[in-house]
Amino acid sequence: MNQLIDPFNRSITYLRVSVTDHCNYRCHYCRDEDHITGTTQNEILSYEEIAKIVRLFSQLGVTKVRLTGGEPLLRKNILNLVTMLGEIPAINDIPISTNAHLLAPMASQLKAAGINRANISIDSLKPDRFKQITRGGDLDKVIQGIDAAIASGMHPLKLNMVVMRGVNDDEIEAMVDFAIGRKIDIRFIETMPIGAAGIDALDHHYSEADILNRMHAHLPERLIVTNPTQTSGPAKSYLINGSKTSVGIISAVSNNFCSSCNRVRLTAKGRLILCLGQENSISLRDLLRSGKHDDEIKSVIINAINNKPEKHEFDSAINNIDSAQMVEIGG
Repeated sequence: MNQLIDPFNRSITYLRVSVTDHCNYRCHYCRDEDHITGTTQNEILSYEEIAKIVRLFSQLGVTKVRLTGGEPLLRKNILNLVTMLGEIPAINDIPISTNAHLLAPMASQLKAAGINRANISIDSLKPDRFKQITRGGDLDKVIQGIDAAIASGMHPLKLNMVVMRGVNDDEIEAMVDFAIGRKIDIRFIETMPIGAAGIDALDHHYSEADILNRMHAHLPERLIVTNPTQTSGPAKSYLINGSKTSVGIISAVSNNFCSSCNRVRLTAKGRLILCLGQENSISLRDLLRSGKHDDEIKSVIINAINNKPEKHEFDSAINNIDSAQMVEIGG
């Protein structure tokens, strides 16, 4: 029985775990150019600590754990953690979010260890533009990572593209065709006025309606838009008829998707974040390291869920959540 029901009757079944706040890319909407991550090894949760926290959450009703970062594949011996999480009986879904730069040589091992699917960030199919957006990223390695994930049997695979007006919005159609060609899914994400992007993100905002208009014009006889599926996640999904591809749109600015939120976040430093657009948090790391009994920690988690807000408030988050915090939260 799920014991994690928030004040708005939402059942919390999904935990996003940031395993590191380090990243090999410095995407300008995520990190300031001069931001340096100074987190030390002692500050972050060990794999044993992560596994224990996940086990406690699983006893309270969580069934899905996503590994994020920073870039999770930078964390040494990440396969060990995946194996440990896979041994927790109630956890039946362990996806990963990655920029795929390091994915190609690891994909088959990750799949064998228990990563069943992946979300891969890719904001451009033009090498020079991709390098500029990510401040040094290598598009070839990312595409190699995507293809290796496909070959490994991870399914479904979702590409995530942050659409920015005047930056990469001319590639919407190309990205859809890329996904169709590889029989994988694609999600377009509106820029959000948080983190390093801040309020400047609104200057590059490209709305859900604009994206839909472009897709409908590109695939007039194939895009099924009459009954989009709203899952417990933030994306509205649309099927591309005659293909293996669906298109999702995460429209945090145009629309509020909080009514179906089923997730909380654990940072690399062990803080439980109740909402991406709020500052409320508690330190589970400190509870663990102070020797608290499992039942005490579970009680704290349950009480924390009782403080989960009804919705994000990005207008106030502009002033409250800086880029360093966003890097730690893990998106």
